[in-house]
Amino acid sequence: MSRPDLNLLFTLDVLLAEGSVARAARRLRLSASAMSRALARLREATGDPLLVRAGRGLVPTPRAIELRERVGQLVQDGEAVLRPAEKLKLKQLIRTFTLRTSEGFVENFGPDLIARVGEEAPGVRLCFVQKPDKDSKPLRDGLVDLETGVVGQTTAPELRVQALFRDRFIGVVRMGHPLSQDEVTPSRYAAGRHIYVSRQGADKGPIDEALSALGLERKIATIVGGFSTALALARASDLIASVPERHTGNLRAGMHSFPLPVATPEITVSLLWHPRLDADPAHRWLRSHVRDVCAALR
Repeated sequence: MSRPDLNLLFTLDVLLAEGSVARAARRLRLSASAMSRALARLREATGDPLLVRAGRGLVPTPRAIELRERVGQLVQDGEAVLRPAEKLKLKQLIRTFTLRTSEGFVENFGPDLIARVGEEAPGVRLCFVQKPDKDSKPLRDGLVDLETGVVGQTTAPELRVQALFRDRFIGVVRMGHPLSQDEVTPSRYAAGRHIYVSRQGADKGPIDEALSALGLERKIATIVGGFSTALALARASDLIASVPERHTGNLRAGMHSFPLPVATPEITVSLLWHPRLDADPAHRWLRSHVRDVCAALR
């Protein structure tokens, strides 16, 4: 079965509105003969004469009367689809955005982001969900609007990615801890009892590799799933937390931070989203605020 010519919908809409082949032709800037041919095609497609002669004019058939409102709405919907999106009206925007981030990101950047969004668009709600892994399926399936994190080998290749900031790991201890005084050497650092952060329960990483190259090994006293938990433990004990510096800025207030005594690679924290939302005005607006918030907290 051949596909119908959808351009005929626009012709039918004008014909039914004008009730005249001549007036419809003028409105569509067609010749009278071209308009008559279009009417013939419409009659063939619908199986109905649509407009029939009554005296010196034309009147619609019952089928044409039935179609008039439906066709008009179809044409309006089609024009709306092909028209550029209207300017975003933030004060009238009602929407919930789901962001998949680490707890540390929410605690450090969340308050400023929520305040900025609420001031411009009071009807917008941010829903932060936990990020137990790097699986891109929630973004692909539309369950998540935005995600933050380090791009890895398992990140879906079609996702849009924008770097937010570079970060480095530092050591953090409570005030008064022995490492809060004097120089922190690799041996002093390794000799302490450490908190390791891993969502998968691993107990070694780049810091351990750097220490191993110096013939040193640190003792992992406990493993936790997030940086905020690690800092809470370090604040209340003699344990040492090693966390990203910018990612945990607000969380380290009242604690002693120091550069790691071994070289470790920096990480790039990025913003990720699915390309289907790339041109969405509200989504672009939110992305700009996430970027601005991360740039402001240095």
